[in-house]
Amino acid sequence: MPSISNDWAPVLRAEYAKPYYRNLYQFIHEEYATRTIYPPSEDIFNAFHLTPLSKVKVVIIGQDPYHEPGQAHGLCFSVQKGVDIPPSLQNIYKELQSDIGFEIPNHGCLTSWAEQGVLLLNAVLTVRAHAAASHQNKGWETFTDAVIRAVNDVDRPVVFMLWGGFARSKKAMLTNPKHLVLEAPHPSPLSAYRGFFGCKHFSQANAFLEKNGVEPVDWTIQ
Repeated sequence: MPSISNDWAPVLRAEYAKPYYRNLYQFIHEEYATRTIYPPSEDIFNAFHLTPLSKVKVVIIGQDPYHEPGQAHGLCFSVQKGVDIPPSLQNIYKELQSDIGFEIPNHGCLTSWAEQGVLLLNAVLTVRAHAAASHQNKGWETFTDAVIRAVNDVDRPVVFMLWGGFARSKKAMLTNPKHLVLEAPHPSPLSAYRGFFGCKHFSQANAFLEKNGVEPVDWTIQ
């Protein structure tokens, strides 16, 4: 796996020495050597490379990478340009359009959000091709929980968007009163109509950031 070299490195260094991470590392190394795994190994930690801890304004928590060719590139809900926009991201775009007048783009690459401080964090960072959830319970969740706790501990306001039961299960970790925690159903076609549509998380996030003297996120995508 590639190393994380920015300001996440000292925060996460203790995790690398723990038994669970050593086991995870060995498992992932073997998986990439013997199977087709997504995202490409150099993209596993893209969320950290693109969004240093010192720049995090918003955290969006996903569960598992996309498991079909060309989709996953290390940012939850995001796909590479030229790949069909997945249904959940289509619904995120629809909510943005309703909430802030967002012009729906012709691709699903969310790199511009990550570069502005939106940590697009999957709880599990790798997956076997065509096999959803195949890398769950191998250690990634312990690692990304440490990431969530690290953001919770920062001494500045951050917005957490928890969509769906899995993401909402992380709420107990978010104890810092400086932060804003927003909850809604998952944007998947199965649940978006149960309250994701109309949640207005994007305008709420920006209003909170501006109130606290933080530059809001430009959610538009070119």
